[in-house]
Amino acid sequence: MTNTIFAGTGVAIATPFRNDGSIDFKSMEKLIEHVISNGINYIVVLGTTGESVTLSKDEKTALVNFVIDVTAERIPIVVGIGGNNTREVISTVKQFDFSGVSGVLSVAPYYNKPSQEGLFEHFRSIASVCPVPVIIYNVPGRTSSNIGAETTLKLARKVDNIVAIKEASGSFSQIMEITKNKPNDFLVISGDDALTLPMLSVGAKGVISVIANAYPAEFSTMVKSALGGDFIKALSLQYKLMDMMKALFEEGSPAGVKAVLNIKKLAPNNLRLPLLPVNDKHYKKLEKLVKALG
Repeated sequence: MTNTIFAGTGVAIATPFRNDGSIDFKSMEKLIEHVISNGINYIVVLGTTGESVTLSKDEKTALVNFVIDVTAERIPIVVGIGGNNTREVISTVKQFDFSGVSGVLSVAPYYNKPSQEGLFEHFRSIASVCPVPVIIYNVPGRTSSNIGAETTLKLARKVDNIVAIKEASGSFSQIMEITKNKPNDFLVISGDDALTLPMLSVGAKGVISVIANAYPAEFSTMVKSALGGDFIKALSLQYKLMDMMKALFEEGSPAGVKAVLNIKKLAPNNLRLPLLPVNDKHYKKLEKLVKALG
């Protein structure tokens, strides 16, 4: 099945910016090569970590085309296309050139607070016009809109083109209800780095990760080990990365990971408003953690 390409470790890739706020394509290429050469299974561009909501339509197009060109079919590419205006999302999907794109990640509508039936119809409508598989994204902490387990299962059973969910609800009762009752070919993907290992233990098949921007080898090895049944090795890597996972989100994401990418000389420490870089105290804390990890 085509959805198996979304198992393992996907990286929600950051968008580097120059000091003047423009996209730093040179650093973007360096980051892409970094994650590919260190075992990442696929790249998600225009996700939350990529600060997609601050990019113009032309910038989004240029960025996706650049990622496709640099990746050169070495690993699959997933593009974030979502929003709280269903008609606009459908229009974007219809106009989008999906050449070189393997899938779409579509976040739950935010701000509107739709009903569960509204969520079902939103995703069903998007999937009906999308020529590539759709991964729905549940992240109530950002959207104030939780896709309930029953709604996820209904979408999994009734909409052929919806092949996976990126689950970041943090609710293990909800996650296990989905993993227990889902169709065999529907994937549950972790949307929370720190919870990935326990999610894999109850039936999730991978992650779309933030920390994998900076530590792709370590994190992808953890995921592969768990999927292969070696939970002792996976747990040792989880504990090795745990302090860094926590620190990356203490002042918001992607501020934390951008600071680490800067420390590791992979990308500048620049964000677009309303996001700001981490403060000096936290930057020094991240420097210590980077040094400790080697």
